[in-house]
Amino acid sequence: MSFLLAGFLVAYFFAFNVGASGAAATMGTVYGAGVIKRKRIALILSGTGCLLGALWGGEVVETIGKGLIPEGALTIQVATIILAVSAFTLYFTNMIGIPLSTSEVTIGSIVGVGLSLQQIYLFNLLEIVLFWVLVPIISFLIVFIFVSLFNRLRKWFSFPASNKVTKCLCFLLILTGFLEAFAAGMNNVANAVGPLVGAGVLDKELGLLTGGIFIALGSIFLGGRVLETNGKKISHLTLSDGIMVSGTSGLLVIGASVFGIPIPMTQVTTSGIVGVGAAKDWKGIWRNQTIYQILKVWVTSPIISLVLAFSLTEIFLNSSFYNVAIISGGILATLIITNFGRGAMLKKPFKEEMNYDSQ
Repeated sequence: MSFLLAGFLVAYFFAFNVGASGAAATMGTVYGAGVIKRKRIALILSGTGCLLGALWGGEVVETIGKGLIPEGALTIQVATIILAVSAFTLYFTNMIGIPLSTSEVTIGSIVGVGLSLQQIYLFNLLEIVLFWVLVPIISFLIVFIFVSLFNRLRKWFSFPASNKVTKCLCFLLILTGFLEAFAAGMNNVANAVGPLVGAGVLDKELGLLTGGIFIALGSIFLGGRVLETNGKKISHLTLSDGIMVSGTSGLLVIGASVFGIPIPMTQVTTSGIVGVGAAKDWKGIWRNQTIYQILKVWVTSPIISLVLAFSLTEIFLNSSFYNVAIISGGILATLIITNFGRGAMLKKPFKEEMNYDSQ
């Protein structure tokens, strides 16, 4: 009974943080372009879109709940460990304002448990990881190519900058931002409720509704810092840039959700934003320290969640401490060495402040 209560509490705490990390980032382009100047309004729109999208997230719930480890192995104890590790890893990154993928920390936790129990569907895992690599790259390339071509056309032709055109672009940007929020809810709700659905203690339809509500609340009340990071600390966006980033990210993630693939929503969006900066200042964008900080968190967080989930499963379910000491020590040593190397890189001064046009 205590595990059941803890499982539900941590699941909805996780959903709250999912809203802060992934959902709030979906309105980063709208906020960064200055179309919606008030942060609270952008967060409310994001939360509403996520709630509606969550109701359509059933395919991804099936993957999280049943597609990586056998149903028989996913007990309420295992589900609670997965959710607890994922939730607190995500909460930490929300506090430092880094847009982290909830899918990565959740899958990392599931893999950690699966390794401990020696039960994992390896082919399904490799398929998901392949999408993690390809989809952000595709997002970057689409946006980079589009912005590069648009900038060339602006040099060759003169486009009228009327108020009517500007208002139309603003409307399209809000619409694509809402589409992106819908996609975030559709894909990310599974991370919070999928383990409980797989454990057989929560009905899927009820989980989608309640999980969506908590994601929306998290976006509204805890998403401000991530919104600032995505909207204003990576690259300054024009209206057309924002439409391309949000539209590309939203469509890619919705497509992945239809096939039940838990995709790193924040990576897809952030990669698109980096594509904007690369198209306008290829050398300058790579001197932005925020990008390296985000990359470091993206790489280390799934590893940390894997190690923590493996360790807790070994301790509480298998009563084994030896494997925990050996594996955790080796991985932590690797992370320390990696951080020292990256720390030296981050000490290089970032001399140029990117400041692009807002038309």
